[in-house]
Amino acid sequence: MAVMKKLSHLLKILLFLVPFILSACATTDIYRDPNMDFGAIQTIAVMPFLNLTRDNIAGERVRDVFINKLLSTGAVYVLPIGEVARGIARADIQNPAAPSQEEVVRLSGLIKVQAVVTGVVKEYGEVRSGTTSGNTISMSLQMVEGTIGKVVWTASTTKGGISIWDRLLGGGGRPMNDTTDKAVNDLINKLFK
Repeated sequence: MAVMKKLSHLLKILLFLVPFILSACATTDIYRDPNMDFGAIQTIAVMPFLNLTRDNIAGERVRDVFINKLLSTGAVYVLPIGEVARGIARADIQNPAAPSQEEVVRLSGLIKVQAVVTGVVKEYGEVRSGTTSGNTISMSLQMVEGTIGKVVWTASTTKGGISIWDRLLGGGGRPMNDTTDKAVNDLINKLFK
């Protein structure tokens, strides 16, 4: 009975603190050019994502999920990966994950897109804390307008990790594909705000 009383008291404290914790974690992780007409963008090229993780194919996985989710919105047409790769070769872009302003303009003209999206996957995979583990992803994207090479939108997100419930109850976190879906959906929602 005493254990139940302590757990009840702990739960009340946690529920009281949640709004303060969430408000402390809120950040502005989005930039949107107020002068850009995003409705004019009909075709987008998604460049290979820079992968800063230990997982060698994390960038490819996340890029694929992003492309599919973006296509499923029906808002824009995303150029197939093969056409983007051919355009990168024809434009002689040395670092496709971080093209220069001039390279974006040249590529956009060659493959006929209004915007180019680049991205960075900073974290991808399992994190541990003591005996508890969970999957996490952290990534940033930016959209560059194709005719002048200006960045018109950037956003970042971090999803997953080890929750307080995982620590208290010994959970293993969400599967990596669910965590990736949440992160990509968050970025797409930030794009279409």
